Amino acid sequence: MSADTRVGMPTFRRKHKIHFSECDPAGIVFYPQYFVLFNDLVESWFDEMLPQEGYHGVLGVRRVGMPTVRLEVDFKAISKMGDEVWLSLEVVRLGEASLTLAWACTGVDGVLRMAARQTIVTTSLDTHRSIGIPDDIRRAIETAMAAARE
Repeated sequence: MSADTRVGMPTFRRKHKIHFSECDPAGIVFYPQYFVLFNDLVESWFDEMLPQEGYHGVLGVRRVGMPTVRLEVDFKAISKMGDEVWLSLEVVRLGEASLTLAWACTGVDGVLRMAARQTIVTTSLDTHRSIGIPDDIRRAIETAMAAARE
């Protein structure tokens, strides 16, 4: 499945202005920077879902890792310094020990710039082995999914 074939309601989104530091000498977003932008978006999403501990508490204190195990990306149009875009993620699958997110970077003009599918697995940062998604995190994700459908 191509990364941009999903059409759904974003579970979480933020507006972002493309910065100089995110661009290459051609003046467009250097493609690895999208991965940084979306990692930041996931971190902000967790901070909002779990305000008492946030992403830092999950990883740093609880030692629950969330590595990416699969990533499929389509680049559709360029983004340039100064462009305003929407960065969004949608939970498309919530499994026992993993979740799949659909990412989209869309210009404020509605033009899709980039889309991706990311599979994240929850792990113990002590053993580096897969673990089930902790119950409170699962509930927070399910609540965010339900709110996006409303």
